[in-house]
Amino acid sequence: MRKRAELKMISLDPQLRAYEDDINMRMERLASTEKAILGKYADLSSFANGYLYFGFHRTPDGWVYREWAPAADEMHLIGDFNFWNRSADPMTRIDESGVWEIKLEGKDALKHGQRVKVCVTHAGQRFDRIPLYITRVCQDADHNFSGQIWDKPFTWTDGGYKKRSVSPLTIYEAHIGMAQEEEKIGTYDEFTDRILPRIKKCGYNCVQLMAIMEHPYYASFGYQVSNFFAPSSWYGEPEGLKRLINTAHEMGMYVTLDLVHSHACANALEGIANFDGTQTQFFHAGDRGRHPAWGTYLFNYGKHEVIHFLLSNIKYWLEEFHFDGFRFDGVTSMLYLDHGLGTGFDNYKKYYSMNTDIDAIVYLQLATELIHTVNPKAVAIAEDMSGMPGMCLPIRYGGMGFDYRLAMGVPDYWIKTIKNDNWNLFEMWHELTTRRPQEKVIGYCESHDQSLVGDKTLIFWLADAEMYTNMASDRHSFMIDKAISTIKLIKFITLTLASDGYLNFMGNEFGHPEWVDFPREGNGNSFKYARRQWSLSEKDYLKYSNLLKFDCDMHQFARKYKVLSKHNSRNLWVDQERLMMAFEKGGLIYLFSFSKAGNIQDLFVPVEKAGQRYRLVFTSARPEYAETVRYPENAEVVSYESQNGTPGFMFGLHSLTFVVFSPVND
Repeated sequence: MRKRAELKMISLDPQLRAYEDDINMRMERLASTEKAILGKYADLSSFANGYLYFGFHRTPDGWVYREWAPAADEMHLIGDFNFWNRSADPMTRIDESGVWEIKLEGKDALKHGQRVKVCVTHAGQRFDRIPLYITRVCQDADHNFSGQIWDKPFTWTDGGYKKRSVSPLTIYEAHIGMAQEEEKIGTYDEFTDRILPRIKKCGYNCVQLMAIMEHPYYASFGYQVSNFFAPSSWYGEPEGLKRLINTAHEMGMYVTLDLVHSHACANALEGIANFDGTQTQFFHAGDRGRHPAWGTYLFNYGKHEVIHFLLSNIKYWLEEFHFDGFRFDGVTSMLYLDHGLGTGFDNYKKYYSMNTDIDAIVYLQLATELIHTVNPKAVAIAEDMSGMPGMCLPIRYGGMGFDYRLAMGVPDYWIKTIKNDNWNLFEMWHELTTRRPQEKVIGYCESHDQSLVGDKTLIFWLADAEMYTNMASDRHSFMIDKAISTIKLIKFITLTLASDGYLNFMGNEFGHPEWVDFPREGNGNSFKYARRQWSLSEKDYLKYSNLLKFDCDMHQFARKYKVLSKHNSRNLWVDQERLMMAFEKGGLIYLFSFSKAGNIQDLFVPVEKAGQRYRLVFTSARPEYAETVRYPENAEVVSYESQNGTPGFMFGLHSLTFVVFSPVND
């Protein structure tokens, strides 16, 4: 039994003092839940082995298949092996909790590649379902999904991957299917051979894979999961995914999974919904079990069997596929009974009220504890827009144990700023630097959310239709030049200030000119916008290549000066009238001009002492970044004592550029 929380999170944030009882109640619920579920198990990792017990497994004399279906009256295993005979192979209920089992004698009783389902009888009705723990599904010509026996070995060559740590994270968010230039669905192997080298070359150290968990509707972006233990068949065989991860590890990169435990696909024929004939096997009853905006089913996190299923799913992806962690999707939806829809989280009371789902909080605490037990180097990232206190604090502090939280307000801030053309630098500084004590965030300008049809990428907000006509290197357009200069400012200040890590959605590193729109009825099932036009970044006569060069050099700069590991940024001054900003972080001096009005020559930059020499070490104003203005290479300045006794140096700044100075120690 865990002790009553020491509540160190309150000493870190005294505003939480009024909610000490609420936080302790969560911790006590965690303790009682953990005690109840562990029982005979030594630890959480031993408990989360459902995938080793349920599903299909070879035995010394054949096969065994087990399933959890408490409301089922009868169950029969069906498939190619018995010509889909719904009476030939009955399963036996072996305990009161609803576990069913069938043993098939002979090593060839089931063969690799055979299709299988289970016929369930409930309340006098029979229906076919895909096994809950199936590790492979396939489609027939009519797009009907079936489970598939998968018994193919794979040899890993990434030994010791659990001992390696990648930090700080620079994340490349990617979708396998649209990661190719052809108008088709890409494959795991194509991604491994063609895209991983690009990611590595540009300096990213973590690949975050979307839409990996099986989903029947390709256009869902992978967020309506049907089969939780099956890597998506849209992109090829499971071994293709393993090869991808193995190769990334050999290249020194992490691979994280976009984990969807916030809801599940409502399709009964393809997924886990109504598996045993009831909605309540995994989900809440009635309206509480349906997401009002997504039309999906919502897990009952207070049910121990559901916890077992989901925690086993986490361990499965860690152990069987060597993932290095997870981005937890839809955490805000999990935390609140109203799913955070339309809620403005403008005071602490909204985090501690009858609207909070304590069972979901406990589940997330168990999940992060399990991840760090199975692999202490693995990372857990929360997609939470509400800013729940303690999200990224250790559980022993009263927190939820995540390593990072996505800084979801930052992309919204940039879009609002661009749309309104209102560059309030005081507001910018606040948005980019404000976070909860000791919580690490992943900063980003835009993710896949901003790339979808119905929204726009930042470069598209800035350049609009001229992206199609004026991106030639030998052509200058005021709108394109301004857009390219501005997007560099936004990327760099976001990486510098808003981050303990940084995220980019694939293609945005070179300003991909088009949105993402998956094939659907509304666009004639076209793949035209469900791809990435990599060749644009490879043509020297287009400015996309300049944007790619900048992005890669930005990461090289960040690594060299350990920018993401430095904290305690210090605002030197903000000149709102002239749209200039200066700050110091990690010993480096950063100057930004967001002005479109021209150059400023008389900027005084205060520093700590006079007589210090500073050298320009990075700037956006270089010809290779498609800029017409530039600063002298390796320009140097020397600080002096001004008339009022303040040490500093003078520098002139071009409009829509930044410069970074480093102290020179002879």
